[in-house]
Amino acid sequence: MTLYTNRPSQPPGDPAGAIEILKNGGVVAMPTDTVYCLAAGLSHTGAISRIFDIKGRVTTKALPVLVADVIQMRQVAEMNPLAEVLVRRFMPGGLTLILPKKPVVPDVVTGGKPSVAVRIPGHTLALYIIKAVGEPLTGTSANISGSGSVCEASGVADQLGERVDAILDGGRCPGGVESTILDLTRPEPVIVREGAIPRVELESYYFK
Repeated sequence: MTLYTNRPSQPPGDPAGAIEILKNGGVVAMPTDTVYCLAAGLSHTGAISRIFDIKGRVTTKALPVLVADVIQMRQVAEMNPLAEVLVRRFMPGGLTLILPKKPVVPDVVTGGKPSVAVRIPGHTLALYIIKAVGEPLTGTSANISGSGSVCEASGVADQLGERVDAILDGGRCPGGVESTILDLTRPEPVIVREGAIPRVELESYYFK
């Protein structure tokens, strides 16, 4: 495991090493606006499978996907009008949408389900890495399944240690709360997990 430092309080570090690992099919823990996540390129199914082993997560439980912008989001998911509105209002930020997936998303990511959970993180370093890698990344929390999510690189190292190829230390995550997950694949929107975006803010967009 390699530790790369890119803390806002220090001179800008160079995340090139972490980017190269991701391009070559590795697994990197990196900060987002909510919590630290385990990232792997969407085209590297072997790395994605490793994430389930690293976390001790059952393979039927889908992994969320991080994208750099709405263009990438449309590449991985079918966007309905409500999704377009919510993306414009809440992203980049702490909202994850569950949408019908497109064929580019491998089944290992979604646990064989026809939907994908996707969001645009509101974090400059995370967005830079997604763009530099050139494809969407997995964005599941960097922790052992069943344990608490972590907001600092030291917490990732404590839980996961040498299981990951690199930890990109970008300082403490500003949010500290996992994203709210909204399922738009059902007849009516359903909040699967309430997190960074309050329920009342979302419901005002679809419950009139």
